[in-house]
Amino acid sequence: MSPTTNVLLSPLSVATALSALSLGAEQRTESIIHRALYYDLINNPDIHGTYKELLATVTASQKNLKSASRIIFEKRLRIKSSFVAPLEKSYGSRPRILTGNPRLDLQEMNSWVQAQTKGKIARSTKEVPSEISILLLGVAYFKGQWVTKFDSRKTSLEDFHLDEERTVRVPMMSDPKAILRYGLDSDLNCKIAQLPLTGSMSIIFFLPLRVTQNLTLIEESLTSEFIHDIDQELKTVQAVLTIPKLKLSYEGEVTKSLQEMKLQSLFDSPDFTKITGKPIKLTQVEHRAGFEWNEDGAGPTPSQGHQPARLTFLLDYHLNRPFIFVLRDTDTGALLFIAKILDPRDA
Repeated sequence: MSPTTNVLLSPLSVATALSALSLGAEQRTESIIHRALYYDLINNPDIHGTYKELLATVTASQKNLKSASRIIFEKRLRIKSSFVAPLEKSYGSRPRILTGNPRLDLQEMNSWVQAQTKGKIARSTKEVPSEISILLLGVAYFKGQWVTKFDSRKTSLEDFHLDEERTVRVPMMSDPKAILRYGLDSDLNCKIAQLPLTGSMSIIFFLPLRVTQNLTLIEESLTSEFIHDIDQELKTVQAVLTIPKLKLSYEGEVTKSLQEMKLQSLFDSPDFTKITGKPIKLTQVEHRAGFEWNEDGAGPTPSQGHQPARLTFLLDYHLNRPFIFVLRDTDTGALLFIAKILDPRDA
């Protein structure tokens, strides 16, 4: 993740584009993609059918998540129909072939992004590079609804510490009697809190014990397995909670991240002969995302499922310094978003 700015990533939309691309890969290249996506650990031979079910689950209307991906090819490329049919069947997507007119291609990509996210993600102004062979585009948008809404009358301007020297004022939502799941991770030096959202989702916050913009240690720990283990260990407590209101948008390339995921060979000499007879390779992976939450929630009172653990002291959980959060789907365990917030005003 970028060291100096807010970051918002949807691992799901990027993984979906890669998984779809693997349909056109011969065995050597296919196994490289599958290993990067941990498919080698799955016993189910129908990986793409399973993925179709996952996408249907996490994008069901009650989840409030829009996620889509697309494979875009260089101009005048002849694509085999034996690639297009399974792509449509499992991923509900058709490949796009560039026209070679950068303005027209950008316009078409923007229209597609707007259609997929119901106009929630801003149009890009970056022209499509002329030397594209394969471009993967992943988009995702989410607007969270808390299970227990925040009282907007309690929202006020509060301090957010950017670092040890600089402090800014941001709108903070607060709940003096929040029911949340909590834990302290002494290895990562952070306090972890999990808040439920409607649609069987939750947000897990990672808040460093001291003010710092260096969140690398936490970032590098965020695997599905780690989050699953944390989910098992957190305890239900009552806390004084403050959270900045947030509206994030992000547009950027994640090409470098994929190259670091042992996928460099996709950019050098992959075998995509199931797609076309011409040698093609991955040149760019683009990601556009939007994410927001405010006071909105389903109900005024916490559900009585879990009684909070009795504490001898009142717990404070104030997201008033740089933090990381993940959006997790409870039904599948999928990590739908990972975000790093260094300054809520930039969101």
